Amino acid sequence: MEKVKVAVVGLGFGAEFIPIYQKHPDAECYAICQRSEDHLNEIGDQFGIERRFTKFEDLLSIDELDAIHVVSPIADHAWMAVASLNAGKHAACTVPMATTTKDCLAIAQARKKSGKVYMMMETAVYSREFLYAKELVDSGKLGEIQFLRGSHQQNMGLPGWPDYWYGFPPMHYATHAVSPLLCLARKQAESVVCHGSGRIQEDYIKLYNSPFAIETAIIKLAGSKLACEVTRSLFNTIRQYRESFDVYGTKLSFEWEQVAGEDPVIYTGYEDAERVKVPDYGRLLPKEIAPFTGRGVYDEEHEHTSFIQGSGHGGSHPHLTHEFIRAIVENRESAVDANTAANWTMTGICAHESAMNDGKRIRIPKTG
Repeated sequence: MEKVKVAVVGLGFGAEFIPIYQKHPDAECYAICQRSEDHLNEIGDQFGIERRFTKFEDLLSIDELDAIHVVSPIADHAWMAVASLNAGKHAACTVPMATTTKDCLAIAQARKKSGKVYMMMETAVYSREFLYAKELVDSGKLGEIQFLRGSHQQNMGLPGWPDYWYGFPPMHYATHAVSPLLCLARKQAESVVCHGSGRIQEDYIKLYNSPFAIETAIIKLAGSKLACEVTRSLFNTIRQYRESFDVYGTKLSFEWEQVAGEDPVIYTGYEDAERVKVPDYGRLLPKEIAPFTGRGVYDEEHEHTSFIQGSGHGGSHPHLTHEFIRAIVENRESAVDANTAANWTMTGICAHESAMNDGKRIRIPKTG
């Protein structure tokens, strides 16, 4: 078949995916879109892309365009995804899917009606650490899962972020911590209880009426004896950046490192522990995009290891791109389809609702 023609919308983080689409054997980076014409042309010149658009809406009527990858500000995720699907385009979107349950359900409905592929491009379930933990679970080495914990802590108080970030409810951007847990457990979230802790500075509270420095949730999984814990913070809490998960089993357990640059820990027996070097998973990808996992490309002639654009978030970018494209080619739903993405995203949305209601248990809406 012909290559899948993709337009990338949003060229900050989104530019990381351009060279991967260009190298993928089944894809073509057909067009790019960015509000700022200067930045649009800078990226277009850098990657040699001729078709350039400053208005998202102009992409929707291009018949030969197959797919749209949305990497725009959070407020644009939902309506751009729905518009793409309604226009008969396959849609990929960076996290979160949306910030309301209504919008999550609308995207799931639009995907069902269109019959097109939707994929939330959740980096946390394609990082090398996650793929390693998934191997432990799938192989039976970990045994039966007993508990899972996710944590995503980030201090965004310094100037330089887009204005909409300041005061953003922590659990409205929780999928990096939620998704590995639900994915490893192979279950959807059923209900959530969440409490807020601490307080952010007053000028940050005003935009979203969200006062908490940290939100911590206990998630009950559907059809399972398992519960998961998720902690999220964004402001006025000092912590080195940490986007992590732990999984505890009957045979062994996996814990994320406490400090960046260390290695994860495997616990075996009763008191035994060892740090492990997590391998690269480029072997799961076509050879053309395998180097984008980010462990570097060794140049034998010059005895030098170089790293390439597009290799961030634990080597997840090429895995995400490959899954999206193959789902289109194979005419199937993606691994992080609309129903899955809605459940992961609404878990955080409902958690924040619970925190704002003094820990009331909130049931997570079903998508169909």
